[in-house]
Amino acid sequence: MSRDARWKALLELLVERGRLDVEEAAAELEVSAATIRRDFDQLAEQQMLVRTRGGAVVHGVSYELPLRYKTARHASEKQRIAKAVAELIAPGEAVGLTGGTTTTEVARALAVRSDLTSGSPALTVVTNALNIANELAVRPQFKIVVTGGVARPQSYELIGPLADGVLGQITIDVAVLGVVAFDAEHGAAAHDEAEAAINRLLCERAERVVVAADSSKLGQRAFARICGAEAVDTLVTDTAASAEAVRRFEEAGIQVLAV
Repeated sequence: MSRDARWKALLELLVERGRLDVEEAAAELEVSAATIRRDFDQLAEQQMLVRTRGGAVVHGVSYELPLRYKTARHASEKQRIAKAVAELIAPGEAVGLTGGTTTTEVARALAVRSDLTSGSPALTVVTNALNIANELAVRPQFKIVVTGGVARPQSYELIGPLADGVLGQITIDVAVLGVVAFDAEHGAAAHDEAEAAINRLLCERAERVVVAADSSKLGQRAFARICGAEAVDTLVTDTAASAEAVRRFEEAGIQVLAV
């Protein structure tokens, strides 16, 4: 197992359990305890975890993994969701994509759509996510608009007043939101208030808003509110979403697509 793969696995286990012992992690990853100790030490240097005697604990109260270390949790669900979201977007439209693992999959699904291989442009993509812009910039038929701002390393998203300035000058057809929580009463939310502010502005500039969220995000709350449920037109989620959750969103006037 490569170092990057080990680090991803270790961080995922840490998020799930809150605490890991060296021997426990070594047994699960089938590597030596010495290797795990080195991994823990190096991850602690990057402030990705807090080293303890004999193990490690998550860093901070509201721990959030940087995007590059998130493994494919709910990977198949996210890919199905992304394909369904991509199908909601018509050729020639302007689409806004926030950062996140699910919206990154949406970008990939748009990139391989056969009816978006040509056009002037085939699609206009507005994003504050550097990784999404990087993936799509090689598609000459796509017009890529990147907001300004300061990069947030956890999510590769650009935030701050420079991003506000760009978004305040444009209009888009559809905004696709990646969220950490979406509740029929409390709305869509993110961990970080600066990210939430940019995502909120993207929604305000859009004709319609689509939330792309796997079922683990539904009925959850997070620190920073992006928008109320009334601002969302469509929720695309997976079939593990409970009937009760779907009913609540539909009663709030949201079209729910479970794929």
